[in-house]
Amino acid sequence: MRRSFYLLAFTIPLAVFISFYLKGIWSYFAIFYAFVFLPSLELLLPQLSSNLSLEEEDKYKKDRFFDLIIWSMVPIQLFLLFYFCHLVSVQPLTSLEFIGLISAMGLSCGVLGINVAHELGHRNNLPEQVMAKMLLSTSLYWHFNIEHNKGHHKNASTPFDPETSRLNESLYAFLYRSIKDSFISAFKIDPKEMILAISLESVLCFALYLFFGGVALFGFMMSALIGVILLESVNYIEHYGLVRKEIAPNRYEKVQPYHSWNADYILSRAVLFDLSRHSDHHANVNRKYQILRHHEESPQMPTGYPGMILLSLVPPLWFRVMNKKIRELNFR
Repeated sequence: MRRSFYLLAFTIPLAVFISFYLKGIWSYFAIFYAFVFLPSLELLLPQLSSNLSLEEEDKYKKDRFFDLIIWSMVPIQLFLLFYFCHLVSVQPLTSLEFIGLISAMGLSCGVLGINVAHELGHRNNLPEQVMAKMLLSTSLYWHFNIEHNKGHHKNASTPFDPETSRLNESLYAFLYRSIKDSFISAFKIDPKEMILAISLESVLCFALYLFFGGVALFGFMMSALIGVILLESVNYIEHYGLVRKEIAPNRYEKVQPYHSWNADYILSRAVLFDLSRHSDHHANVNRKYQILRHHEESPQMPTGYPGMILLSLVPPLWFRVMNKKIRELNFR
């Protein structure tokens, strides 16, 4: 059951491929699947909050099947990127088709490119680190690996973290602050790697321009932007309004499961490789996705990630729902 559970992750690249292959009105199929079908279904399906036993954890942690699933997303993402560039460079498209294909590629950049890179980027071996940076480059966001691993996990839920959204901060204000400050933070943390990242991403852009032309390069850059916005929207919902106690000047309590929002909704867990079990991820950063746990003390989102992103697009409604939940947690 647990093996087949994560196979649902392949429905995202499949939906993107359908958008590319069928075009026309179908070019919007991937976005419809991710932000209409999935959140609607999650309203009907129960949460899955049970944890593995210690024996099961040990078994699944060593099971290569789960590694193979996530490794497979690397060639899939690269294939979709080059298929997208080929389509927009050689086939006549209407403006609506072009926008639809960009939205589909943007979804792939966010879910396959950045989300899978997030999982691989937390692993301590060179091959998986290389795969993580390859995926991040497909969203022109290599520096996320630097800031997230060496900055965010240290500073999460404190005023020093650009990826933690503040109480009463709208998604739109957060996007501007987070994208800007994450880039600056990554440069401060590791300027040499940042120079390498910018150089290689520039080479990628030049190569796409050389082989596919300016329209394809523009489409890729817009898709990468959508991927970045999806990532930062996820960052917004994962830590909104949660703060760690300051125990001394500029020193904060250890990160606990109650410093991140958790979501045990089945589809979000499956298609995002259990990113939505974010509380355990922060409390135990080296845990692989397939053995992340539910914590009773972690605050729970009212729905899965796709629905939460949609809710965040309407700040008054977001504040009404989430500020009430924060008051109930006694964080303020």
